[in-house]
Amino acid sequence: MSRRLYFVAGEASGDQHGAALLEALRQMRPELEFVGRGGPRMKEIAGGSFMNWIDAAAVVGLWEVVKRYGYFREQFRDALREIADLNPAAVVLIDYPGFNLRLARTLRRRAPNLKIIYYISPQVWAWNRGRIRQMARYLDLMLCIFPFEAELYNQSGLRTVFVGHPMIENLAARRTGEARQPNLVGLFPGSRFREVRKIFPIMLEAARELVARNEGIHFEIAAASESLASEIRNILTDSPINERARIVVGDAAGTMQRASAGMVASGTATLEAAYFRLLFVLVYKVSWLTYFAARLVIKTEHLGMPNVLAGREIVPEFVQYKARSERIAEAIAKLLSDRAARDLMILEFDAIIAKLGESGASEKAARTIIDELTQNVNSKRTT
Repeated sequence: MSRRLYFVAGEASGDQHGAALLEALRQMRPELEFVGRGGPRMKEIAGGSFMNWIDAAAVVGLWEVVKRYGYFREQFRDALREIADLNPAAVVLIDYPGFNLRLARTLRRRAPNLKIIYYISPQVWAWNRGRIRQMARYLDLMLCIFPFEAELYNQSGLRTVFVGHPMIENLAARRTGEARQPNLVGLFPGSRFREVRKIFPIMLEAARELVARNEGIHFEIAAASESLASEIRNILTDSPINERARIVVGDAAGTMQRASAGMVASGTATLEAAYFRLLFVLVYKVSWLTYFAARLVIKTEHLGMPNVLAGREIVPEFVQYKARSERIAEAIAKLLSDRAARDLMILEFDAIIAKLGESGASEKAARTIIDELTQNVNSKRTT
């Protein structure tokens, strides 16, 4: 069996979960070699020629992808060429469906015997369930992180294992135990430049209105990287809340535990906030072209994963034209002042997190991958 595994992750959350997976694989099989593309955390573990392409790859929205079509086409061809040259034992695709599903389909056509494993299921159940049967034709194994996904995929013929959510183990290690600051509000404008530019100004305006209601309020702004922190500083400079705000780089978990309420962009951060029991509202805005395209295909009523898992809105969602500063400020003010509303939201969070399984998702995913590769080798030996 080849000792080489090829990975593709294209977003900050995928890099985080991918790094945990690489660490687990290395502990179980130190001889494995990791190649491919991801982010800084994966590159640090993999070393060698592993590519850190996250800053360029992590774009959101139809129009944004169209504008960078030439770049993604080049990267797609490079990935295919690298996989053909390296001949890995398996390709492990981590989330990032726009790129990875197309890559899987092309790889299956070009290399019918290549093992293709998908970790962290693309949320096709939200926008195109019919695509699951197509995925079953070119994926060998799906490792999913939400319990309802396993049944859905297995029914469609795609062999699937529920491994639990890797977020649990990552965040459990980041508990601080510090007390919440009564007048601290956290702002989490996203992990992509496009998100920050669209969403952060709305959050700032809502923050200004909160200060008008309560002079004692101050803010922490979570930045996923130093480059995003620089972008946030540029936007923050002319804001009247500039003197009340502190930018925190690479420690969203800390801010979520210190703050008493928050405004959170849609994405993985909504589940992280629920895990840390941060009272929050969801704020999201994209280009109108992207929004209309998404509304044509998204089948779920809610955008935030806590609401999707609960089957109802437990976290207020302010999306697109509803993302108005006065309404956001009013919702945050209620969470800060209404004890019953706070207690109810925390109870809902506890129920949601309990559904995500216990710690150890990365180890279970790693063990499943190794078992899959070992089974593949044994079957070849007996034929």
